Amino acid sequence: MSLILNSKKNSLIVHVGGDFDLVSANEFREKIDQSLEETLCQNLLLDLAKATFIDSSGLGVILGRFRKIKANDGQMIIYGPKPAIKKVFEVSGILSLMPVCNTEEEAWKILEKKTFKGA
Repeated sequence: MSLILNSKKNSLIVHVGGDFDLVSANEFREKIDQSLEETLCQNLLLDLAKATFIDSSGLGVILGRFRKIKANDGQMIIYGPKPAIKKVFEVSGILSLMPVCNTEEEAWKILEKKTFKGA
């Protein structure tokens, strides 16, 4: 798995590439949590356009970051997942918790309007 992190407008943007699974989940969790602490970003945008696979460990890490962001009155948005990964989100219930859209531009529009009415 590859991770590229940057911040913009009080939001941490994480670009994920490759498999997001048991092997990479801990690295993801540690890097995201550290970056959220250092940048004091309130929101998290997760770019999965280059992610090729996700398993239950990856889902668990996403849900953990969602709870952390929500506890700080922030919003988490996922964008760019391939159809197979989006199907995993659908089956797991993630689509009812946070917005999942196609592009970073759509994610920013959702964030600016705070239009998502999930959990």
